Amino acid sequence: MRNQLRQLSRQIHLWAALLIIIPSFIVIGSGLLLQIKKQSDWIQPPTKRGMASIPAIAFDDVLNIAQTIPELNVRSWQQIDRLDVRPEKGIIKLFAKNRWEAQLDAQSGEVLQVAYRRSDIIESIHDGSWFADSAKLWVFLPAGILLFLMWCTGLVLLFTTLKSKYKKRAYRVKRN
Repeated sequence: MRNQLRQLSRQIHLWAALLIIIPSFIVIGSGLLLQIKKQSDWIQPPTKRGMASIPAIAFDDVLNIAQTIPELNVRSWQQIDRLDVRPEKGIIKLFAKNRWEAQLDAQSGEVLQVAYRRSDIIESIHDGSWFADSAKLWVFLPAGILLFLMWCTGLVLLFTTLKSKYKKRAYRVKRN
């Protein structure tokens, strides 16, 4: 029985590994990049500091300022993905749909920084949605489940191997 469990675990481990090799490589590689996103200006622009902690500019002013920044390519609110208001830092981060980011002083509206933001695209690669919306649920979720199954079968293989080694060692010691 124990030998059958070990054999089954080995087979599951092997075939699961072959099925998830590419999704796992993608998740691990993008995950490593996301781990260092705050340390790398290339992945995610650093957050600047504004002058005041209370936002004073209106959303209409934010749109007007965004329209003056050529990298953002903003003509209307439809080209803006989201705003991130950070009162404690005195800034408003404006994320355009073309992945460019502008950081504005929340009081004066001064443009503090304009930079390309790669972290969002790396996150979408990490969860599989960059490839297709269905890839997230039909490729990356099953790969995660298989990875968990591999972890379980790996534990079975580890414990059965260790148990077998200790039995052989005890048998050798007993014989001598």
